[in-house]
Amino acid sequence: MRFSYAEAMCAPAHYLPLARAAEDAGYTSFTIADSICYPQRSDSVYPYTPDGGREFLEDKPFIEPFVLMSALAAVTSKLRFTTFVLKLPIRDPVLVAKQAASLAVMSGNRLVLGVGTSPWPEDFLVTGTDWKTRGARLNEMIQIIRGLTRGGYFEHHGKHYDVPSIKICPAPTEPIKILIGGHSEAALKRAARNDGWMHAGGDQAQLEGYLRRLYALRREYGREREPFEIHAISFDGFTVDGVRRLADLGVTDVIVGFRNMYAADTTPLQKKVDALRLYAEHVIAGSAAA
Repeated sequence: MRFSYAEAMCAPAHYLPLARAAEDAGYTSFTIADSICYPQRSDSVYPYTPDGGREFLEDKPFIEPFVLMSALAAVTSKLRFTTFVLKLPIRDPVLVAKQAASLAVMSGNRLVLGVGTSPWPEDFLVTGTDWKTRGARLNEMIQIIRGLTRGGYFEHHGKHYDVPSIKICPAPTEPIKILIGGHSEAALKRAARNDGWMHAGGDQAQLEGYLRRLYALRREYGREREPFEIHAISFDGFTVDGVRRLADLGVTDVIVGFRNMYAADTTPLQKKVDALRLYAEHVIAGSAAA
C-alpha cells in the first residue's frame, strides 16, 4: 500500500515544508487540487457537499497545479505529485501535454496525472470551452496527451481536436500515468480504459460498489491483467486494520488529510507536520510491518 498526503486551500507558504515533511515521513504522493476562479454569481451545485453549496471555496487560495508541482519537485527527490483532479476539458490538450512532459522530465518521472471534468459550467464559460462536449473531448484529450508525451511524432484527427504530426521535446523517459476522477458511470468506464481511478470519498458500501463495477468493466475491456492504480479516501485509511481491508479490496493508494478542507484553514504549520508524522509512525509504519 502507498500513502498520499492531501492538503489544499491552505496558506501558500505551507506547501513546501509540508511536502518535505511528507517525503521524510514516508508518504509516496502529495495530492494537488485544481480550481481556476470563483464566480461572483452562480447557480451551480457542488456534488461533494451535503447541500450542494460551494461557498467554502470563496477566497480559498489555489495555486495553479503545474506551478505548484514544479515548486514542490524542486524541494523533494522522491515524492510523487498527483493532480486530484486536473480539470482537463477547460484546457488545451497540446499545452497540457507540454506542461506534463516538462514537469515529468524535471522531476524525474514523479508526475501522476489525475484528470476529470469540472462540475462548474462557469469554468467552461470563462475559458471559452464547450460544456456539453466535455466528456467526449476529455477522451480525445487523453489520447493526445498520451501520444505526445511518449516521444516521437504524433498526430490526432478526431471529432473535437485536429492535431497535425508534431512532437514535443523533451519527453519523459517513462509513460505518465493517467488516472480518472469521478463516480459517474462515464467516469468509471473512462477509468477502466486508463491507468487508474481516483475516489473522492463517501460511503464505504458505495466505494465497494464502484470497485466491483470497475473490475467488471476492466474484464469487459480485456484489461484486468494490466497495472491499475486505485486511489481512495476512506475512514478505513486511518488504522492499520482498515488499510488492510482497503488493500484486500484492491486499493493501491490511500489518500489522507488531517483537517476539514471545507472549513477555513486555521491550523498552524507545525500542527500539520506533527499530524502527518504521527500518522506515518502509527499507520504507514504499522502497515509495512503487518
